[in-house]
Amino acid sequence: MAREGQGVVSILRDKIVSGEFTAGERLAEIPTAELLGLSRTPVRIAFRALEQEGLLTKLPRRGYMVRKITHHEISGSIEVRGVLEGLAARQAAEKGLDEPTIEGLKQCLLEGDGLFHKGSINQQDIEAYNVLNKRFHDLIIQASGNQAIQSALQLNEHLPFASVSALAFNPDQLDREFRRFNYAHMQHHAVFDALIKRQGTRSEAIMREHANATLNYAELFDDSGSYQLVDPGQ
Repeated sequence: MAREGQGVVSILRDKIVSGEFTAGERLAEIPTAELLGLSRTPVRIAFRALEQEGLLTKLPRRGYMVRKITHHEISGSIEVRGVLEGLAARQAAEKGLDEPTIEGLKQCLLEGDGLFHKGSINQQDIEAYNVLNKRFHDLIIQASGNQAIQSALQLNEHLPFASVSALAFNPDQLDREFRRFNYAHMQHHAVFDALIKRQGTRSEAIMREHANATLNYAELFDDSGSYQLVDPGQ
């Protein structure tokens, strides 16, 4: 998916999780494109991606409907991802990283440092981070040498927020978003340190926490309470 498409997906994902787009609400391409000031094409692509993630349901005729997503559903899918990526990190650390993997991870860290060093971010920075973030995670999974982990992650990715690329982004709260993503980038540095030192248990723990932080960002940094997920009993 092109970077413009990734940015639209992140913004729409944020609007769903924050409750701006409510469960049961119908979304159509033209009004959504007008809301975002975009053409219909990236919105159409974003709708399809969010349907694959389980956040939208395709309507029989035209348009999509926002699914009712529970906190339990999201936390379950994220927990599974954390377990799988944690296992990959532990096995990669125990095996030891080869030089191409080390250099690839270092490049991701350098690119991330370049995005966050100025103390602020914009939508283009988040789109760039999304790309390097997926590359960082993919390198660790590949380094584990365990194909079963990759297969299990692919099965899990149709669930809400189960994909490592499922980042929510609010362009109207850039200060908060800087803190969120800079925190995630610091976790990348921490897991790289553990991998290089071949600390399997530490690598696993950091990667599991890194996945769970997807849910905790709002609680840590958002005083406005804009991220509201539906409780299972509601």
